[in-house]
Amino acid sequence: MTDAHSFREKVELAWQRSESLLCVGLDPRLELLPAPFEKDRDSVLEFCKTIVDATSEYACAFKPNHAFYAALGLEDELADLVEYIHNRYPVTPVVLDAKRGDIDSTAEQYAVEAFERYNVDAVTVNPFLGWDTVEPFLAWENRGVFVLCRTSNKGSAWLQTQPDIDPVYEQIAERVDALNNPNVGLVVGATNLEELREIRDYAPETLLLIPGVGIQGAQAVDVLETGCADDGREVLINVSRGIIHQDQSTNYLDSVTANAREYASQMTISS
Repeated sequence: MTDAHSFREKVELAWQRSESLLCVGLDPRLELLPAPFEKDRDSVLEFCKTIVDATSEYACAFKPNHAFYAALGLEDELADLVEYIHNRYPVTPVVLDAKRGDIDSTAEQYAVEAFERYNVDAVTVNPFLGWDTVEPFLAWENRGVFVLCRTSNKGSAWLQTQPDIDPVYEQIAERVDALNNPNVGLVVGATNLEELREIRDYAPETLLLIPGVGIQGAQAVDVLETGCADDGREVLINVSRGIIHQDQSTNYLDSVTANAREYASQMTISS
C-alpha cells in the first residue's frame, strides 16, 4: 500500500469497481489444494495468486489469515502475496487477519509487522487486554484497524456478552464509534444476528468486517438486512473456504470464479 489513499478511501474505490461487498478470505489449506498443485508449502503462493486473479472482478477486499502462512513458515510468501495484490489490483485493499493483542512496545512491533513487513491496508486486533493494545495500531493514521467485537465462534459469549447489562461487545462498539475514525472498524460475526443488529445501532456508520457466511452457515441476505448502515454499505462480508476450497479438481478455477460470482451477486451494493 502507498499512503496516497487512506484505507477508507481504498474501500470506497473498491466498492465502486466491484459493486460488491464481498471480501475473499485467502486461507490456504494444504490438504485441500486442488489437483494442479502438490499438497505442500511450495504450492501455496502460486495457488493464492490464482485465487486472487479468479476472484478479483468480484472482490472488494482480500483477507489473508496470518496463521495459515506462519504455520508453514511462509511469512515471506505472505508478503509476496500482498505485494502481488497491490501491484495488480491497486484499489483493492488487503486486510491481514492477525488478531494481534498485546501492550506497549510489543503492540508497536506487531503494528510494524502488519504495516511495514506485510504492507497491508488494514489489520484485525484483539482489545481484550485493554484499549492500550489497540492504540499503537491507530498511530498509523492512513491504515485500517478492525477491532474484535462480537466474534462468530461458539465460545465467545463466555466473555463478550458479559455482564448482562452493558456487555463487553457493546462497550467495544461504543468506544470505536466514539472515535469517529473512518479507518477503524469492528469485527462482528454473521452467526450472531441479534448482536449484529445491536452493534449496528451502537455504531451506525462504522465499517464492519463480517465473517461467518458460507461454511459457518450464515446467509448473506440476513447480514445485509441486519448489518448494513443506512447507505446499504459499511460492511465487508468475508467468505473463505466457501469460495477457494470447494473444488479440488483440475478445473478448480471455474468453481472458484463461479462461487465468487454467486456470492458477489448476493452482496451487490444497493444504489
